[in-house]
Amino acid sequence: MTRIIWLLLCGIMICFGAACTQKAALDNKKGNAMGAEIVKVYRQNIEPLRFIGKKYGNPDRVDGNFGKLWGQWHANGWFGVLEKLYDGNIKNIYEDGDAYIGLMRWKNGELFEYWIGMFMPANTTVPEGFDHIDFPKSDLGVAWLYGKEPEVIAKQDEAPKALVKNGFEIVVGADGAHWFFERYVCPRFTTPDKKGNIILDVCFFIKEEGK
Repeated sequence: MTRIIWLLLCGIMICFGAACTQKAALDNKKGNAMGAEIVKVYRQNIEPLRFIGKKYGNPDRVDGNFGKLWGQWHANGWFGVLEKLYDGNIKNIYEDGDAYIGLMRWKNGELFEYWIGMFMPANTTVPEGFDHIDFPKSDLGVAWLYGKEPEVIAKQDEAPKALVKNGFEIVVGADGAHWFFERYVCPRFTTPDKKGNIILDVCFFIKEEGK
């Protein structure tokens, strides 16, 4: 278990590395306490899903992060294209199914992958210009990070530790890689509360109950 946790934390630092360091350093220079905290940890069951989006990697980072790519997605209306793939209320796909996703794949010795997109029902037709990844019926370990956005981004590496501490076993995918994702749920991420804080979901695939 210790080795698994170590590998996961290494992967997360690869994923967020420069962006986390930049934001943390900036906040420290300003004298701000890194006040983000994990306020909720829980298990979520999902049926087979198809993730549809576009794949990026470390060369696509700008100033250490992928923020510019998210701007391109909004400017090009690509989320709108995906939302139209489902004939019904997109929230019914799964709990928080209307959220935009930053999906990550890390495997030691292979190139890091960062995907932007959304989860759709299994076998959803993939539009031209997009790619997909199929996930089987699974359990997710979800951690809610609460705080100011820079603080939240800088503390994402706390999520897997919190999941393990709460008794969840993080697992690898069928391809031997670690898959995990940021889930930007409206309104808890998009609308700050009275304190100016938001909540970011950080999700890992975990061992299913009874197995």
